Parts: sequence; structure tokens; C-alpha cells
Amino acid sequence: MNFQKIFLPILGVAVVAVAYRAYGWPGVALAAGGILMWMLLHFTRMMRVLQRAANRPVGYCDSAVMLNAKLRPGVNLLHVMALTRAVGEPVSAKDVQPEIYRWTDGSGSHVTCEFEQGKLVRWALFRPPAAAEEAASSAP
Repeated sequence: MNFQKIFLPILGVAVVAVAYRAYGWPGVALAAGGILMWMLLHFTRMMRVLQRAANRPVGYCDSAVMLNAKLRPGVNLLHVMALTRAVGEPVSAKDVQPEIYRWTDGSGSHVTCEFEQGKLVRWALFRPPAAAEEAASSAP
């Protein structure tokens, strides 16, 4: 079970309870307003990421090599979508764990990411042999 699904609501209730004990109903209003603002900020971020992703081809990224360098274990799918500004091309079947998505750049290189419960656990960079040879020959 996901720890955050339990911990965050309990933390919200605790903040409201402490605010009530310390400041009464004005404290509850302030705490509830703060929690609502935090939720709205996350909703706005999610909508902005999805809006940017809607304007790009599915599974496309500017540079697969740079995406590979920026990925870290444990980040969520929304974070990866914010990095690529595109929805990943689904490789795995729908609603099957782990979820596997692929982002490809213009040179044919691609990064395949594996998500378990929405968190990145593994990723692999693939570069076609022609692109690797061109990069090696252009280096001094």
C-alpha cells in the first residue's frame, strides 16, 4: 500500500486539529485555506504539464541522451512528462504493472522507462549504431 495515500490525509487532519487547539475557528480557516492552496498548486502544475504534453507528438522528446541523464529513480510519471513535455508511448499493456513507456528523439535514440505504482524504477537508453558511429567520428 502506498504510504503517501495514508500519511498526507492524516497530516492534513492533524494540522487542522492543531490549528483549532491553538487558534480556534480562525485557525481552522487558515489551515484549511493553506491545504486548499497547496492542492490547487499541485492541480495547476499537473494541468500545465498535461497542456504542454498535448501539443507534442506521443512518445517524442528533444534528446533521449539528455533525458537519460536527468532521470532519477523514484520520480513519478508526471515529472518525466514535465521533462519531456510529451506523453510517453505505452509499450506495456494497459493497466498492467509495471507500466513501460518510451520516448524517442529525432535521431532514433529512445529511452524506455519502467514505472511501478507510478514511480520510476528502471530506464534504459538505446542509441542506434549509426548515431553512435557518427558521434564517435565527429568527436576530436
